Amino acid sequence: MIQTEILNLITKKTLGLTLVLSVAAIAFAQEKQQISGKIVDAQNNPVPYASISFSNKTVKENAALFSDATLTDDKGSFTINLIPGNYEITIDAVDFKKLVVTKSIGKNPNLGNIKIESEQQVTNAKTKDIEGVTLTSTAKPYKVELDKRTYDVSADITTKGGNLQDVLQNVPSVSVETDGTVSMRGNSNVRFLINGKPSSMLGIDDNANALQSIPADQIEKIEVITNPSSKFESAGTAGILNIILKKTKKTGFNGSVEGTLGYLPTTRLNTNLSWRKGNLTYYLNGGGSYNEGKFTSRNDYALNTNVVSPVAGTLLNSHQESETNNYNKSYNVNTGLSYDITPKTTISSSIMLRGSNSNNESNTDYDENIYNGNTSVLQQTNRNSDGKGENLSFQADAGLDHKIDDKGQLISFSASFQTSNNDSSSDIKETTSNNATSNDISVQNSKNRTILLKTDYELPIGEKSKLEAGARFDANKNDYDYEVTRSINGGTAAILPMYTSVTSYDEKISAAYTQFKSKINDKLSYQLGLRVENTNIDLSFDRADGLNKQVPKDYTNVFPTVFLSYDISKNNQFLLNYTERIRRPRSFFLIPFMSLNNNRNLFEGNPDLNPSLVHSYEFGYSLQKNKFSITPTLYYRNTVDDIKMYQERTLDANNNTVITTKPINLGTEQTYGLDLNASVDITKWWKVMGNLDLFGYKTDGKYQGIDYTGDGFSSRVRLTNTFRPDKNTSFQIQSFFRGGQKTASNEQKAMYAVSLGANRTIWKGNGTLSFNVQDIFNTRARETAFTTETYTNSSYMQMMPRTFTVSLSYRFKQGEKVESQKRKKDINNNDNGGDDQMPPM
Repeated sequence: MIQTEILNLITKKTLGLTLVLSVAAIAFAQEKQQISGKIVDAQNNPVPYASISFSNKTVKENAALFSDATLTDDKGSFTINLIPGNYEITIDAVDFKKLVVTKSIGKNPNLGNIKIESEQQVTNAKTKDIEGVTLTSTAKPYKVELDKRTYDVSADITTKGGNLQDVLQNVPSVSVETDGTVSMRGNSNVRFLINGKPSSMLGIDDNANALQSIPADQIEKIEVITNPSSKFESAGTAGILNIILKKTKKTGFNGSVEGTLGYLPTTRLNTNLSWRKGNLTYYLNGGGSYNEGKFTSRNDYALNTNVVSPVAGTLLNSHQESETNNYNKSYNVNTGLSYDITPKTTISSSIMLRGSNSNNESNTDYDENIYNGNTSVLQQTNRNSDGKGENLSFQADAGLDHKIDDKGQLISFSASFQTSNNDSSSDIKETTSNNATSNDISVQNSKNRTILLKTDYELPIGEKSKLEAGARFDANKNDYDYEVTRSINGGTAAILPMYTSVTSYDEKISAAYTQFKSKINDKLSYQLGLRVENTNIDLSFDRADGLNKQVPKDYTNVFPTVFLSYDISKNNQFLLNYTERIRRPRSFFLIPFMSLNNNRNLFEGNPDLNPSLVHSYEFGYSLQKNKFSITPTLYYRNTVDDIKMYQERTLDANNNTVITTKPINLGTEQTYGLDLNASVDITKWWKVMGNLDLFGYKTDGKYQGIDYTGDGFSSRVRLTNTFRPDKNTSFQIQSFFRGGQKTASNEQKAMYAVSLGANRTIWKGNGTLSFNVQDIFNTRARETAFTTETYTNSSYMQMMPRTFTVSLSYRFKQGEKVESQKRKKDINNNDNGGDDQMPPM
């Protein structure tokens, strides 16, 4: 479809100053009038998101100054402000013949229904379905908007046959650590949403595993929101990642199926089905998978004997080698429908179900040098663990959207119920070089129940302003039950009180927001917002050794947001914004709970942990052309009561050295940098997309004598090259680099990885054959070192070695597309905050 420009400024050097002033006088002398109308097909059905351009024919010179363009809404209607006169109107819509008509726009502001003909009516042949070649289209995979960036998953060849975690590894400004932790611009406090809502599909405090169970084939796009507006919940100091799952965009019955095989052994089958007729839309996405994984780690510990005088039994140094093999089975179903009760009222509902079953086999070898009073004695230990886990998550959503009038006044209501149950167990056998044996059995059950209620209201004020308001209530309850028993040398098993506990975590968040957006002129836009949230937490912890904790927390926060934009010209603008956000400790961080998967390295919660507050500033520039786009963004974040991980060296009952890690509040942290996104079509067959994040950091704070103060400068780079030798074949190479970071006590080494993908469209556009290799050089691994005056602890972790997959997808019974990929414009042509493009939270 031919793209029409909204505004085309034409300057003719031969015009004299008198002519220019005359035209300007005409422009100021005439007042613009609001014009409305509706685009329909031959059967009077509305045509949504059609492009309409108005070319003024009354003014002979500089007519472009009086021309404009707009899009129809989802009901085919449009409004636009124009100076009275004769106009040539050009209408473009997907699967419809281009229409050019001439109309006189004067006293009558309503143009009525304008009919356009489908290409099928004109040519007596069905328009070729463009979805069959989506991966080879010229659409850019990465779209930059005011406060968010939208990543089109269909354009990512290297993740075909993969999962959500694979997709996130390729999203600009997003990083996935080797342990599965997701971060944005180096901050791991990311808030995940699915279709604009928190989701039970992401499990309880275990996002890393849940991300692997959502197939890439079911994801339409990912929205990266670095500075959310007041309309969104304030959680997530790094920002929000909104995962948009696929829904129908076609009439009739349509579907696709995709199968995947790979190594490490991977099999996956997914299907996407949809049915749309009249006022009813129904969709069903589902699938199942089996995959194997391998996690390897090394750990080296060394005591500083120049500071610590060892006594008999003291661990001087140790080396640990560990390998864990995972065997996972999972399935998921996502189904929903929407129905237009009236032209102004729509109801919707959806259900999500996810289940998984996993087995983990882990083998760890320890070489430990222990001081015996005169010298060191080598003790070798083998620790073998067999773990099993089952998870079942369910989510039900319902919503109602009502258009109060034809001027843009809207109100919506939504409710969500979520539940997730997780049962796991581990059988751990440990044998030392002196033939001493122990057998630990741990059993854990965790349950989550969440209720979400919210409402949103929009009120246009005049032609350039809008007031928005809403309220939200979240109730989240987590229950944990953990028990560990131990038997020594084949004896009777007894409960280990220190590792046996029952926990209840109850969190309620009540919120209200309001924001006002407007334009001072045609170039300067602003949005001011305020959100108030009250958080109430009740934590009850009972451990078998007699430790009991009752931790009530109640606090109220006010979060202001400011967004400014200045349009130099179309797709050429400056952006400035400020937000305040909060990092509430995850429930697992607050519970003084200790697991026993690795008795040399333990994690302990901290009930005294407080939330962190972050003040975030961004100043950006965006220039988007047909073959080139660049968006540099300067950012600064100041975090108060920053949450860091503290390590402590202790001795267990057998005088073994144990490294215990727990979260703490530590002073302040400042991060600043340049986040640069760019894309360029070098030729018709070669496209390049890059993301460069150059950042500095400064941490201030001490805890228990350990100095965390430090500053430095580092970088993250991601580069994607896409090659298209012919219309049916594409190749893609993606590379990633993350520079090292260092503070007084922590050091993280640099890391890089390269992935390759290729696909071929077959079966007349109805099928796609894909192949990809993740981490070609097997280099995606994390190396860190934690140093204190008394000891040094270094670690190496690799979540997954090199893998490859082959996928085959087939699309069938595809009807005509009824919605274009163009987005609906805000009534004021103001996207500040990105709120009109995504369900708000």
